[in-house]
Amino acid sequence: MSSSHDAMWEKLNLDLEAHAGLLEVLGKFYGDIYMSQQGRLRGMEYLDFVLSEVHGLRIQELQDAKALGKKIVGTFCVFVPEEIVLAAGGIQVGLCAGAEIGSAEAEKVLPRNTCALIKSFVGFKLSRLCPYIESCDLIVGETTCDGKKKAYEIFSDYSPVYVMEIPQMKNACDRELWKSEVLRFKNKVEETTGNKITTDSLKEAIHLLNDRRRVLQRLNWLRAAVPTPISGRDALLINQISFYDDPVRFTTKIGELCDELEERVKSGTGVAPEGTTRLMLSGCPMAVPNWKLPYIIESSGAIVVGEESCIGTRNTRDLVSEAGLTLDNMIDDIVDRYMRIDCACFTPNTERLDNIVKMAQELKVKGVIHYALSFCQPYAMEAYKVEKALTKASIPMLAIETDYSMEDVEQLKTRVEAFVEMTR
Repeated sequence: MSSSHDAMWEKLNLDLEAHAGLLEVLGKFYGDIYMSQQGRLRGMEYLDFVLSEVHGLRIQELQDAKALGKKIVGTFCVFVPEEIVLAAGGIQVGLCAGAEIGSAEAEKVLPRNTCALIKSFVGFKLSRLCPYIESCDLIVGETTCDGKKKAYEIFSDYSPVYVMEIPQMKNACDRELWKSEVLRFKNKVEETTGNKITTDSLKEAIHLLNDRRRVLQRLNWLRAAVPTPISGRDALLINQISFYDDPVRFTTKIGELCDELEERVKSGTGVAPEGTTRLMLSGCPMAVPNWKLPYIIESSGAIVVGEESCIGTRNTRDLVSEAGLTLDNMIDDIVDRYMRIDCACFTPNTERLDNIVKMAQELKVKGVIHYALSFCQPYAMEAYKVEKALTKASIPMLAIETDYSMEDVEQLKTRVEAFVEMTR
């Protein structure tokens, strides 16, 4: 990445030396995992460029928008309704939470046995390494787990944090709670941006974000082809970048990539040799640059054809209804859509079990790898129920718990290779 961004990073108070080291490591890591692939799509060149400039040109775009009076809202979770932010003239971006860099700083204020994602976002802040965090006018947290709840209390000492309460069940009273939270968030966003949300602006935002979901749904549909026309690594990267890139530009570019994929499907061209074991990933989200497990799987004789995760179908499966005519109607539609998210924070969570089994069957996979970050209690504990549901459907599952370090790569590779062999 060009050093021409140094002045911008310095203005954002980044640790320039440590940040340069991060970008160097990230570039090498990306080259080893992504650029080494054979038969990649031409359309992936755009994603390669976006990733190469994820801390550069994209941050410059955000700074230019701020200079015009726009507000930047940062989030860590798919529960935060982006429609509200866009309708108020703001820009919503995902925040850095996918690398162990900064963990030493994070452990000065957090227990060591905290999940890697939480340690990562706290570490990025304390180490002054994430230009997205430093660009934000508001950071939105949520109560999807106890670790996050308490971490946001610490994080608020360093950045402006607003926390949304996520219900833990899905009864009528829980929907009312969630609607009150969406309305409270709407008020906060209007206060932050200085703009009132109108019927027209919310309608436009709903349609724009549904278009982004539709193009990702199309991607998932094309991946279901046998043989699959795109690697799991590349598909994961597309989903990850959807949280950072401009939504209109992203939708256009991924639409073009899907056109290319469609040609591959028509010609029967696959990204892996015929007979390659098809697997599905399920569980915790994988924020940039958490590519370890997909790389291990795809270098162990298998191909990932779907992700049941927040960086996957959990974020794209459901659209917001576009039938609403009034502001109240549209708020209700947003409330209903986000209540359908099947995060492991809910109890009971039979929706997720049903969705995993259905997805595995539709994708014709030979097995499911359930991924949980170490110390992520909701997903690690729900793995028991997931395996039970998959076993009933005669689909084998491998449960993996890991973090962002590379120390266990060989151990994980041995387990994955054995699972792949067993599913054959």
